[in-house]
Amino acid sequence: MDDKLIKIPDTEDDLTESGDDTIDEQPLYEHFRFTADKNQSLLRIDKFLIDRLTHISRNRIQLAAEADCILVNGKPVKSNYRIKPLDVVSIVMSRPRYETEILPEDIPLNIVYEDDYLLVVNKPAGLVVHPGHGNYTGTLVNALAFHLKDDATFDPSDPAVGLVHRIDKDTSGLLVIAKRPDIKTHLGKQFFNKTTQRKYWTVAWGIPKEMEGRIEGNIGRDPHDRLQMTVFTDGEQGKPAVTHYTTLERLGYVSLLECRLETGRTHQIRVHLKYLGHPVFNDARYGGNQILKGQTFSKYQQFVRNCFAVCPRQALHAKTLGFIHPATGEMMFFDSELPDDMRELINKWTNYVNNKEI
Repeated sequence: MDDKLIKIPDTEDDLTESGDDTIDEQPLYEHFRFTADKNQSLLRIDKFLIDRLTHISRNRIQLAAEADCILVNGKPVKSNYRIKPLDVVSIVMSRPRYETEILPEDIPLNIVYEDDYLLVVNKPAGLVVHPGHGNYTGTLVNALAFHLKDDATFDPSDPAVGLVHRIDKDTSGLLVIAKRPDIKTHLGKQFFNKTTQRKYWTVAWGIPKEMEGRIEGNIGRDPHDRLQMTVFTDGEQGKPAVTHYTTLERLGYVSLLECRLETGRTHQIRVHLKYLGHPVFNDARYGGNQILKGQTFSKYQQFVRNCFAVCPRQALHAKTLGFIHPATGEMMFFDSELPDDMRELINKWTNYVNNKEI
């Protein structure tokens, strides 16, 4: 086994298409297993693991425990758990172990910032970020392997470097990538502690009653459809999730919203907006690809179908990203332009409102 294959799970927001890895409420894959000796003395689990996992700091092990990635006898434990004789210790991750080496592929990258420690890219919609589940080529990670092929210290197959967080295949926007393990550890902690600054812009069906608001509701896997997440109102299922939204523009039967994540659950924005009654426009997984608001006559129906064609994916973009640079201590902030498909979609609805031709 490659002892470097331990990482803190990404805390990225609303992720999981069939080709993407999920972040929360997903199958977990065992990467390591250790069984304590029958004469094992009581010992903190972080000390137990540091002797068995090379190239991994105790701090990273502790953060992995905080993220419920360390199990004893099948149950998550914290780093102060004391190992007992014959305890079975597993380290789990949100993706299976790599079956093949990640090969460099010359895939264009929109790099908005790069230095010796990290880079920030603006990912286009349609690009899977991470190999897995049948997508072992053509991903952002393959593109990074090519871009950094001359960097002898960067191993694209080592989860201790690379993507710090992820977004859906069909969501566009900003991502930060770490070139060094200590940089990824530092950035991962910022995401885990929710000290990063991230805002998303989305076009959603309908007009929220309030110009701004807070959506709160536990998110977990839908028991009736394992490909979807859902909001549980009983407070006992799922994981706590909070999304803040601001209405930037009212455009007839849709709205342009800015969303800020207080937590980072799978598909969080998409699930919370559906729960609010305003699904993301053209979000096939959560019903936004149906004509949910507006008129019944054919001219309007054709207008909406034209809008679907203009933006043939969920209209969601990770617009801003802010964090403290791990090496310099400088506050870094990036703001990306909306991609062409979303800008054209907004323009069509703006013209609809202004001209009232439909």
